[in-house]
Amino acid sequence: MKKFLLLVVLMFIPAILAACGGDSDEASGEAEETEIIGEDIEGATELTYWTFVGQHVDLFRDSAERWNEENPDRPIKLVAETYPYDQMHNNLLLALQSGKGAPDISDIELGRYANYLQGEPQLEPMNEYVEPVLDESVSSRFELYAKDGNYYGIPTHVGATVMYYNTEIMDQAGVDIDAIKTWDDYVEAGKQVVENTDSVMWNVGTTDFLMDFWPMVSQRKSDFFDGNGDVTLDNETNVETLQFLHDVIYEEEIAELTPGAMNQSEEFYGYMNDGGAASILAPIWYMGRFIDSMPDLEGKIAIRPMPAWEEGGNRSAGMGGTGTVVTNQSEATDLAKEFLAYTKLSEEGNINLWTVLGFDPPRWEVWESEAVREDNKYYQYFGEGIFDTLLDVKDEIHELNITENTPDVATEYNTNVAENVLRQQAQSPEEALKEAADKIRDMQ
Repeated sequence: MKKFLLLVVLMFIPAILAACGGDSDEASGEAEETEIIGEDIEGATELTYWTFVGQHVDLFRDSAERWNEENPDRPIKLVAETYPYDQMHNNLLLALQSGKGAPDISDIELGRYANYLQGEPQLEPMNEYVEPVLDESVSSRFELYAKDGNYYGIPTHVGATVMYYNTEIMDQAGVDIDAIKTWDDYVEAGKQVVENTDSVMWNVGTTDFLMDFWPMVSQRKSDFFDGNGDVTLDNETNVETLQFLHDVIYEEEIAELTPGAMNQSEEFYGYMNDGGAASILAPIWYMGRFIDSMPDLEGKIAIRPMPAWEEGGNRSAGMGGTGTVVTNQSEATDLAKEFLAYTKLSEEGNINLWTVLGFDPPRWEVWESEAVREDNKYYQYFGEGIFDTLLDVKDEIHELNITENTPDVATEYNTNVAENVLRQQAQSPEEALKEAADKIRDMQ
């Protein structure tokens, strides 16, 4: 789980490296791990599955075993291969471009996904399985993996961003976390925390905008690109949002720069364990980071919606993600598509996204089911309100516009914008975002 969550949380770091000139020689070599499910079943149809996250195999293993029990007349021999992030994505892209060597089913990380939609996608549309469940799902997450009305990728989670509050600190400060409705409320609560405790209210990262800038931009229905792929990184809404992050540190003085520059560092975990800050903004899948790396906070962390920018505004954003696809090189296309839908779109499959991986499943209808309310390590750590919060914000997650230049935004933000605006204070938000946006426009 720890390795898995780290890979997901750092979604843009390997994408940045690839965007800066990944070595095509990496598109070779053996898988790090190979697991075969149904190997001894006579007459089983072989399906290959590629992933860059070993824990995803847990989900597919469970699904293949259930499938073979329920469909003895159509058994599957699943060959699940786990590769390093860059190697898997490079292998897949080269295989699709060359017309040979691709698996039946593959994961594709969100930051790389646009590369596979260029021209005519070499992927199989999943519309027949996606469209019947869209009304009971967080549909914006499916749009991430769609083109021209076709849904190619099946999401692994919603990635709903929430606020994690340290209730021990908030109680000491005299703050009712349920009274925090807007970012203005949050700032006022932060002043009480700073005045009445030894903690700050929040941390602002400088090498991972997935945990502050991007979700805050998204909840304002803004983005870094518009629907046509044109750069909007330097628009007024984004400038105002970055100014807010600057001001909570240097003007309001309720926050400080994140120790270790990001909230997935050992330095940060120790800091939070010791009560350094009263809250963390992160997607729901960050729960695993608490459990694995901040054990002293068990029973002290409450999950609530993000503060809205104004009354009635969005209180969440969908961050991170992996879309799973069926390639057009599969020799068992219909079976591969049906098995993928069974694994990640069915009611049981969505329940397993929670019970096996600890993720918020795309089909929100299962958030109300008894199966996801059964006691487990997440409820023991965070209490019983996890899915109540998710249900509260399920219609407040704006669609993201992901392009092949999205990793370039991450590069510019993490190496220049945040450094110059938030750490060095050498540029204004407007200057830094304009400079970064112009660089990306030149790349297009």
